[in-house]
Formats: sequence, C-alpha cells, structure tokens
Amino acid sequence: MDKLSRENLYSLEKYAAIRPDFRARVMEHKKRRRVVIGPHAALYFEDALTMQYQVQEMLRLERIFEADGIRDELDVYNPLIPDGSNWKATFMLEYEDERERRVALARLIGIEKAVWVMVEGFGKVHPIANEDLERETEDKTASVHFLRFELTPPMVAAVKQGAIVRAGIDHPAYREEAELPQQVRDSLAGDLH
Repeated sequence: MDKLSRENLYSLEKYAAIRPDFRARVMEHKKRRRVVIGPHAALYFEDALTMQYQVQEMLRLERIFEADGIRDELDVYNPLIPDGSNWKATFMLEYEDERERRVALARLIGIEKAVWVMVEGFGKVHPIANEDLERETEDKTASVHFLRFELTPPMVAAVKQGAIVRAGIDHPAYREEAELPQQVRDSLAGDLH
C-alpha cells in the first residue's frame, strides 16, 4: 500500500468540517478489520485509511499545521501501513477492571510474541513485535502492542484466492484462537499485492 503524504491529508479547517462523516466512515471500516481472540484480546488491523484517521486526529488535537510537525506525524504512523506482503495490527489486551488488568499484564509477559495468524494450508506466522520501542518490563507487559505479520508469496496468493485465515495466541496464561470472519478476511486480502 502507498504511504501517506501531506497531499492525502485535510487541512485543519477542512477536517473540522468533514470530521463527523469521515469518522463514521472510518469506524465502520474498522469493524471489518477487528479480530477478537478470546475474552480479553483483539487485533485491530491497520491500513492507510485507519492511519490517515490517526494522523488527522493527532493534527487536530495538537493543532499541528506546519510542515515539520505534519512530517513528524506521518513518520510515526506510516510504518503501520501494510507493505503488500504483510499485515500490521495493533494488538490490545482489554480488561475493563483496572485491578484485573494489572494482574493479567503481570501474567502475560511475552504474549505479543505468542500471537499468530495462519493461512489455510500453511503454518502459523508469529509477528515481529514492537519495532518502534520495547513495551514490556520484567514485571509486566503493556496492554497495547504493534505487530507485523510477514506472509510468503504462496500465503498471499492463497488469501487472495479465498483461503480461510485464523488468528490465535499460544501463551501459557492465554490460549485462544478464532477464524477471521469473511468480511475481515476479505478486507485484509485487499492489503496484499
């Protein structure tokens, strides 16, 4: 997929005018890119549209309109756009209760390396995790991780031809898996060249 540039972005004034409709469109799009894995984990697969939304929101929030500031935001978010042979996802551990979350994050150290995707007919693909910075300590993991799943050309071809895709986690304290719903699988197939 092409990376975002300044030409893909709305000015702050224009974005303010279209934000409600744009946000509604992105939220609907994100529903087709979320995979729930058990009761407390989810993958949110990113693409150019989800990253455009992130950049627009950061520019709006921080009131950034100068070229250097815009470039800085693009440099942060462009690496999360798939490159045509991979999927990139935000992995979230979701616990509403703060105490339960604290206990779970201490038990789940290393979980980001235990996440996998599997294209029908092929083995599990584990991610390259947190390329930007380390997100765990010796005491706990983070509730948010950034993952990149690299697929081989035969896997890409299989997905493009309709192969079933599964996602899961093989961590001693969290073992779950799920088949990607058809609409999610189809959306992710569009990320691949």
